[in-house]
Amino acid sequence: MEAPPSPPVALGRLLADHELGLRHLAGPAEAELHGVHASEMADPSPYLLGGELLLTAGAGLAGAGPAGAEAGQAADTGADADPDAGPYVAGLVRAGIGAVGFGVTPVYTTVPRSLVEACDRYGLPLVEVPPGTPFTAVGRSVWRLMARARTAELRRVTEAQQSLAAAAARPDPVPAVLRRLAATLGGWAGLLPTDPPEAPAPPGPPGGPGDGAGPVPDAGVLDALRALARRVGDGAAVTATGAYGEFHLGVHSLGGGRVLALATPSRAPGDHTVASVAAVLLTLLTAHRPAGAEAALTRLLLGGDPAAALGPGPWYAVHARGAGDPRALAAALGTVLLDPREDAARADPTQAEPTQADSARAGSVRLLTDREPAPQPGWRLGVSAAAPPGGLPGADAQAGRALERAEATRTPLARHTDPGFAGLVGAAEARAHAEALLAPLSPALQETLRAWLSHHGSWDRSAAALGIHRNTVRQRIARAAALLGLDLDDTDVRMELWFALRQDRRV
Repeated sequence: MEAPPSPPVALGRLLADHELGLRHLAGPAEAELHGVHASEMADPSPYLLGGELLLTAGAGLAGAGPAGAEAGQAADTGADADPDAGPYVAGLVRAGIGAVGFGVTPVYTTVPRSLVEACDRYGLPLVEVPPGTPFTAVGRSVWRLMARARTAELRRVTEAQQSLAAAAARPDPVPAVLRRLAATLGGWAGLLPTDPPEAPAPPGPPGGPGDGAGPVPDAGVLDALRALARRVGDGAAVTATGAYGEFHLGVHSLGGGRVLALATPSRAPGDHTVASVAAVLLTLLTAHRPAGAEAALTRLLLGGDPAAALGPGPWYAVHARGAGDPRALAAALGTVLLDPREDAARADPTQAEPTQADSARAGSVRLLTDREPAPQPGWRLGVSAAAPPGGLPGADAQAGRALERAEATRTPLARHTDPGFAGLVGAAEARAHAEALLAPLSPALQETLRAWLSHHGSWDRSAAALGIHRNTVRQRIARAAALLGLDLDDTDVRMELWFALRQDRRV
């Protein structure tokens, strides 16, 4: 997710800080500040980006206007003079400065009257910085407030993204996403066509369920949004913005001849990021695809040779069970590769009896995604390890076992963690097999058998590890072979016994 720009700081927040002691003198009492800059230049405008609080003690005013020489002499003697501040303020306004903070002393003991009058004339906020307040204290306050505002905006955007993803997982995902988006932005959000209708559009939002949410804008706003939608529809842009009266307008292309349209009375720095997240979700939710295409493609990829159909990955197989809409789940996970519940529960029609794999998949949803999955409300997920296209059949089995573990432990998401050969068999099944196989052996015989196998059948090394005589090792191994009825010289037998000894909790 792209981070939103830092929100501005309201001038009123600084004026309300009693420790700074700033006093409003001229111009509007409110302004949006995007930074702070201190300068004593006669024309600092080439070094300003716009929106700054310019802090100055007025040394630059000494050379401004016809009274410049007199002001310079007064500055040297500590007496006040009133330079012509009009050109100075005009340059600051052209540079887009946010406000001026004038520090009294050491150059001027009071704020020059011409500066107050010029700021009033040009509508530039002017505040007085008292002698006891260093410029650095004002700067730190501005940056601290900006950091707080940015943290709050990032938190708002993150929470909005999470709420939109949760809305996309609801049974009615498109209306739910539009309602959540409209509530987050405090305006209207809806779907509009990119192509103008043959007949004139009736006043009000387009008909149909899920087409709009929030306070319905008037016909003029909707007409302006339709004009923006046509600009996006001709392929010239993916997004477009505009204004109509007090409303901020924006459209985001969703493909398929539709756009997400927004009309809001205000616009915060993170609103574009929030709208972009909603547009991605709505693109997935409203995409027109042939019925069953996702299931057929997913089966091909999981059961066939997908290397030619997919990128290098990594890919994750996901098995899920829940009561929500599978397509909304797929949208929340950022994929269209979905094998829905009603298809996955159906066994292979060419087989008389369902296979074990069919039984394991019954009632579950299978998906493929190239994004690492996160828990989703209303679902239990089993997620495979990251896999290349050629490893997807194995990833499908991993996801199935992970889903079983998620349901057994009542967790919303479980990932494949079983390493190596042992992970191919469920832990409970492996332990039950080990206990049954090793049941005839006493703990002492099992301990001896484990030491003997770990030392590759060496009598001397096994005896040294156990601290017993080598003949005792021979006798115990012979006794174990007799009780098990197995040939311990057989490599396959040794492998099975070693696997069992590693699984049996009694050893």
